[in-house]
Amino acid sequence: QEKLVESGGGLVQPGGSLKLSCVASGFNFDIYAMGWFRRPPGKASELVAAINSNADNSYYTDAVKGRFTNTRDNDQNTLYLEMNDMKPEDTALNTCTSGKSPLFSLEPHSYPNWGQGTQITVTS
Repeated sequence: QEKLVESGGGLVQPGGSLKLSCVASGFNFDIYAMGWFRRPPGKASELVAAINSNADNSYYTDAVKGRFTNTRDNDQNTLYLEMNDMKPEDTALNTCTSGKSPLFSLEPHSYPNWGQGTQITVTS
């Protein structure tokens, strides 16, 4: 059974940092692209970051470029999202997802497996 479990969310002040982790189990983590989606309050989910199975290419939405870093440890079946210089607009439920191929896609339907999500709130 495929499973994704996120951790690391919480409350942070503007300008602060958080690092999310996502531990995968039940599938071959190292052959699939992975992604992070977020859903701000009252808004639709958006793809924040994605990474190829071998980490040779990554995607970031414009709003987080230069502030977020998406990495993976295929030996530990773990995906990470390091978030720096956080802003109130980063407040969202962040969810880890696994793709259907080694290359990432920008299409939500390309990520069939989703975790439960971890909440991030950025406020002073």
